[in-house]
Amino acid sequence: MDAQREVRIEPSAKRVRAYLGGEAIADSLRPFLVWEVPYYPTYYFPVEDVRTDLLVPEEESKPSPTLGEGRVFTVKTEKATAPKAALRYPDSPIEALRGLVRLEWDAMDGWFEEDEEVFTHPRDPYHRVDVLASSRHVRVEVDGVTVAESSSPRLLFETGLPTRYYLPKPHVRTDLLEPTGTVTHCPYKGQAEYWSVRIGDRTYPDLAWSYRSPLPESQKIAGLIAFYNEKVDIYVDGVKQERPQTPFA
Repeated sequence: MDAQREVRIEPSAKRVRAYLGGEAIADSLRPFLVWEVPYYPTYYFPVEDVRTDLLVPEEESKPSPTLGEGRVFTVKTEKATAPKAALRYPDSPIEALRGLVRLEWDAMDGWFEEDEEVFTHPRDPYHRVDVLASSRHVRVEVDGVTVAESSSPRLLFETGLPTRYYLPKPHVRTDLLEPTGTVTHCPYKGQAEYWSVRIGDRTYPDLAWSYRSPLPESQKIAGLIAFYNEKVDIYVDGVKQERPQTPFA
């Protein structure tokens, strides 16, 4: 298959900045979204919008069957160093990539779209999150024990994921929940905290989560609790739902 068809590239209209050690390594009004994997995009910047004086070339390269031979750089500021955190494909078979620089997302201290900080990965313009109030009766079972039950859930519909059922805390058996130190970030919902469920002598780790202060587009789920459909039994209007097969299963 032609490399151009395997890797999707689109210009973005957002101002995007990436910071390391208090310095803007990239600041661009013309970044590109590149779908290296089908699940979400990453940002590539025109080389003119990158602090190339802070890029130290490495001896190694990173070959890609679709992107070409990648030249690897360490990003180094006065206060921080990010080893092998920048990549260029100057001889890529994909012409649009030749003048661009990719920065490793997790190696940077912070990313901003316009003046809003973004976590985990860039927001996909084709990814949608809808949160709807519902009167459907939702019951959650773990090992045959009802741990939550509500007729006023919020249903969250997110592109590529199963429906998530968010329930008010008073409708959840919080006496069966044990907080964990797990924290995750979502570019569409924000930072989540997690609980394990304890039934008798058995603990089921990180089955439930909540967004205490979600991002504006997901405010309707603030403080509500959801359970992994993949790991618990969920009944909707009395009908047991099939456990979906996802990366979270």
